[in-house]
Amino acid sequence: MKCPFCGYEESKVIDSRPTDEGERIRRRRECLKCQKRFTTYEIIESLPIIVIKKDGSREVFDRQKLMTGMLRACEKRPVSIETLDHIIDNIETVIQNTLDREVNSDKIGQLVMEQLKDVDEVAYVRFASVYRQFKDINTFMEELNKLLQK
Repeated sequence: MKCPFCGYEESKVIDSRPTDEGERIRRRRECLKCQKRFTTYEIIESLPIIVIKKDGSREVFDRQKLMTGMLRACEKRPVSIETLDHIIDNIETVIQNTLDREVNSDKIGQLVMEQLKDVDEVAYVRFASVYRQFKDINTFMEELNKLLQK
């Protein structure tokens, strides 16, 4: 690790502590040349998730975009931001645990619907209506009937 004071590339670790619930490690280092101390943070490098959209285009997975869609579905519903954050965390974990770095937007939509169904049925139906692009009232009623049967 390069010393921020003198630029020397050799240092020794004096102390290591986990931070952010074990997501990062804070290291106190000492430069072997100038003996000044500095702090570094070590994190797991995560590879970006690429989303393949319905039109075939690709874009980097965007938590905020997913949150916006879910917030729209949950508007005026008793669903907290923390719950939505937890849903997105779960979805990211599922995607990260697959070995593929690319995922279809359909798969993400399915994962969101599975999670929303357990949290709020109205939000689920709202999200499904946009995601599945219901063409008419009959398709909408079919989805509602599936929900009522369970």
